[in-house]
Amino acid sequence: NVDPGTMNPYQHGEVFVTEDGAETDLDLGHYERFLNVKMHRHNNTTTGQIYDEVINQERQGKFLGKTVQVIPHITNAIKERIRRVAPGKDVVITEIGGTVGDIESLPFLEAIRQFKIDCGTGNVLYVHVTLIPYLKSSEELKTKPTQHSVGKLREIGIEPDLLVCRTERPLDLPMREKMALFCNVPVKQIIAAPDVSTIYEVPLKFAEQGVDQILLSILRLRSPSGKKDGLADWRKMVQAIKFPKRKVSIAIAGKYIELKDSYKSLIEALIHGGIEQEAHVDIHYLDVSHPDLWDQLKNVSGILVPGGFGDRGIEGKIAVVKYAREHKIPFLGICLGMQCAVIETARNLCGMTGAHSTEFNPKTRYPVIDLIPEQRKLKNLGGTMRLGAYPCRLSAGSRARAIYRRESVNERHRHRYELNNIYRKKLESAGLKVTGIYTKGKLAEIVELKDHPWFVAVQFHPELQSTPLYPHPLFSSFVRASMEHSS
Repeated sequence: NVDPGTMNPYQHGEVFVTEDGAETDLDLGHYERFLNVKMHRHNNTTTGQIYDEVINQERQGKFLGKTVQVIPHITNAIKERIRRVAPGKDVVITEIGGTVGDIESLPFLEAIRQFKIDCGTGNVLYVHVTLIPYLKSSEELKTKPTQHSVGKLREIGIEPDLLVCRTERPLDLPMREKMALFCNVPVKQIIAAPDVSTIYEVPLKFAEQGVDQILLSILRLRSPSGKKDGLADWRKMVQAIKFPKRKVSIAIAGKYIELKDSYKSLIEALIHGGIEQEAHVDIHYLDVSHPDLWDQLKNVSGILVPGGFGDRGIEGKIAVVKYAREHKIPFLGICLGMQCAVIETARNLCGMTGAHSTEFNPKTRYPVIDLIPEQRKLKNLGGTMRLGAYPCRLSAGSRARAIYRRESVNERHRHRYELNNIYRKKLESAGLKVTGIYTKGKLAEIVELKDHPWFVAVQFHPELQSTPLYPHPLFSSFVRASMEHSS
């Protein structure tokens, strides 16, 4: 695939969107959250992109009539992608996804093998992430799979400098010594990555084992002298997650709940919102396709309706919005969640029976959600939605303005359908105010419901910009409102 944009979430999990509008692997979201650095389209490379690029160059005659091959043409294209993000950086971290030995990853492994020749020893370091399975029947950890994968790497010319071992049990010294012997890696460079209560604890576990010093030593780098503990804020944040002072229950009313990775950034953003309130967010995954919706909503203090595509479960989402509105439960709608809020208001407060989105009912009498003109002309589905960051102007006196404490913000989008401005006045007269606008296109970005303790729905994806050290203000405010409701 060129990107995960047209893939079902059950295939791939969440699609993470960068500031410049690239649809990427969900891992890129974790890199942003951990590093507090904004990634861009060049930070994500797929096999589809590489082959597409090389074949297009061949069609344009750029290879001067030569036979196009995996080596050197595909491997050169991969190396060029890595170099593209290097200017101005001290270190480029490159993850090769997949499993050692898989046919799909071989060109990528060959490319990074060549990198050590191109750049020289001391400028390239190989880290192999491997699983150490635990056999309950014999109560022992098994290193044989790691020995085999390292053997495969060495066959193709890659000698791992570090082994990062995923394990659910402690990795004792005899086990490390055995791996060091058979994998040709020094004992101190065999690093345990144990199961932890929160993923944000992992860097602290690595620091305890001296990973930072090992990396600096191998790459011949020096850390600035007199620098304070760079993980102090991180430790404080991890403590807040592990030892919360209170608890709040929030429901995610989605339709991909069997695979939690479908809502990865959303889940993390709720956790971040809880950090600021010193609270543990207990997430209830609500299947909007299930008939016993109401039993699942009885004990929650906040309701979040996320994005999605396709008409499965859409009436369930609309019913959940109605429940949140009528029972005065704090509500946050995101993307399709905002569109459901618009449809529910149109049907039940504006008297527009059967109001819908043309995505789900092209013949609806009241198309309160519709395609904008430029989207009607598109034929290719991949990479053609409204993607990336767009400015949003916030109305004075609105809840959104109070939450953000700014006149305008930039937020990331991934959608095709918009609130139909033909119905905007009628919706506002019923109490659903448009409080955020993309002025260039006159498109509604945020809606709020009057006479409700906390009812905000947004067309963009705020979760994509939330980090544990800098929680997104919308999620912090939503979690706070949910806590107030619970008390």
